[in-house]
Amino acid sequence: MPRRPGPPSPTQLDRAPLPAVHLSRHYPRPHIADRVRRGEWVQVRPGAYVDTVPGEAIYARRRRLALARIVAVADQSAGGLTFTRASAALLWGLPLHSVPAQTHVAQSSRPTGHGAPDIARHHGRPSQRQSTLRHGLPVTTLEHTLVDCAQALSPLAALIVADAALHVGADPAACAEILRSRAGQRGVVQAREILTLADAGSESPGETTLRFTLLVLGLPVPETQIRVSTPSGTFWSDLGWREAGLLCEYDGVTKYGSNGTASDAVIREKRRQDAVEEEGWRVMRVVRQDLRSRPVLLRRIHRLMPGVQLTPRPLLTMD
Repeated sequence: MPRRPGPPSPTQLDRAPLPAVHLSRHYPRPHIADRVRRGEWVQVRPGAYVDTVPGEAIYARRRRLALARIVAVADQSAGGLTFTRASAALLWGLPLHSVPAQTHVAQSSRPTGHGAPDIARHHGRPSQRQSTLRHGLPVTTLEHTLVDCAQALSPLAALIVADAALHVGADPAACAEILRSRAGQRGVVQAREILTLADAGSESPGETTLRFTLLVLGLPVPETQIRVSTPSGTFWSDLGWREAGLLCEYDGVTKYGSNGTASDAVIREKRRQDAVEEEGWRVMRVVRQDLRSRPVLLRRIHRLMPGVQLTPRPLLTMD
């Protein structure tokens, strides 16, 4: 599907630098104890600490601590590993449905099962073609990261990563080739489905979650980033079904108040919707709470698209 013109969405590509990690070997024990006692440092793994950030949102904190653990593992390791799966997605700046409690690494030797519990070790270190450097750390390529997550994560979590990876430049053809080379492996069937449904037009995890919910309900695959020309200007809708004349907008918290006041944003959105509807489109607005009641959401859609044919997608019902 086409993408809205412009740079990648900031919610699909986190450009923040890696957090600075304080290793205990560089500091006297009393100094570390004092920083922890005063709430200035928090331990991310044995021998590694990171600064606290007052007022930090829960997801942002979990993400920053997970990145700090990655940095600590790299600093405390003798080498010979590559960050993979959800840890690689973090290093690429991709959003995650949930932040992993473990740091995922691939290594040449077989894991013994007696290592640190906060590290998930996977046998088979990627080749030079399958890996690169991100923030100076060895990580699987964007395409291999997408496929690894599509195989290993839950369907919704996998689609969130896949949408974001395509949005920031992952090559779908290269991903398909990687999948062909993994025929017969665990998770490949799901990964094929995820890659088929992944869409570079998604601009946020919220939009992906909305589209995933619509797909689970069996609705036709929606088109993303539908361009609507009006006398008031050109507008882009999150997703919809052109044949039915129905657009679907996901209203997340950041949509209102990110530029100016919330009331200004509401007025702008009202004028935008009026202009779009005057061109013959109908608009259905969805918030996160709506996704928790799928039958109610489906009834709303049926009222707007009576007679729509539903297609079961059993690979997506596991989430």
